[in-house]
Amino acid sequence: MSIQSQIEALETLATIDAELALLEAALQAETGDLGEKRAQLSELDAKLGAAQNAIAGMENTRNSLITEARQMSLQMDRSRDKLNRCRSEREVNAAQREVEELRKLYRDREIEIQKLGDLIEQARQDVDGTLRQKTELSTELGDSAVEVQGRLAELQAEAAEKQGRRMLASKAVPPALFRKYEMIRLRKGSGLCYTTTGTCSSCHISLSPMAFQILRRGLAFDQCPSCNRILYFRAEPLPSDLQPQLEGNAAG
Repeated sequence: MSIQSQIEALETLATIDAELALLEAALQAETGDLGEKRAQLSELDAKLGAAQNAIAGMENTRNSLITEARQMSLQMDRSRDKLNRCRSEREVNAAQREVEELRKLYRDREIEIQKLGDLIEQARQDVDGTLRQKTELSTELGDSAVEVQGRLAELQAEAAEKQGRRMLASKAVPPALFRKYEMIRLRKGSGLCYTTTGTCSSCHISLSPMAFQILRRGLAFDQCPSCNRILYFRAEPLPSDLQPQLEGNAAG
C-alpha cells in the first residue's frame, strides 16, 4: 500500500473522527441542558420540603404558645377573683404581683405568637413562589424533553451512520498505523497533522529543514516533534473550512 493511499485513508478517518467529535459535543450539550433543568427541579423540591417542614414546626410552636396564653388568661381571671376576696393589705399586694406577672407573661406570649404568625405568612408566600417556579420549570422541562429526545434521536442516528463509515475507513489503514493513530487520537483529541511549508498544521511548530525534505519526498510518515501527531506532507493546504475537521483538537 503506497504512502499516498495511506495518507488518503488517514485523512478520511480523521475527517470522520472530527465529525463524530462534533456530534458527541452536541449530544452532551443537549443532555447537559436537560440534566441541568432536572437538577434545578430537584433543588426546588428540596427547598419546598424544607420550607414546609419549617412551617409545620412554627405552627406547632405557635399552637403551643396559644394554649399557654389561654391557660394564663384563665389563671389571671382566677387571680383577679382572688384579689377581690383579699382582706388584708399583704394579701392584696401578693395578688396584685401575681396578676402583673401573669399579665406580663401573657403579653410576651402574644408578641411571640404574632412574630411566628408573620414568619409563617412569609414562609407560605415563599412556598407559593417556589411552587410557581416548579410548575413553570416542570412545564418547560416537559416541552424540552420532547424536543431534546427528538434531537438526540437524530444525532444518535447520524453518529451511528458515521461509526459505520469509520469502521470501513479504518480497514483501509494498515493495522500498525491505525493503532498508532488511535493511541495519539485518544490522548490528543486528534491523531493526524500535515505540513505544506515546513510548519505543523496542528501546533504550528517549525520543522527542521531535513525533516521537512524527507516528508516532502513522500517516502514515509513522521511524527511532529512537538505535538507527536502523525505528520505527512501535503502539497496544498486544506481549505479553511476543512482544516478544523482534519486537525481536530489542535491545542492538545
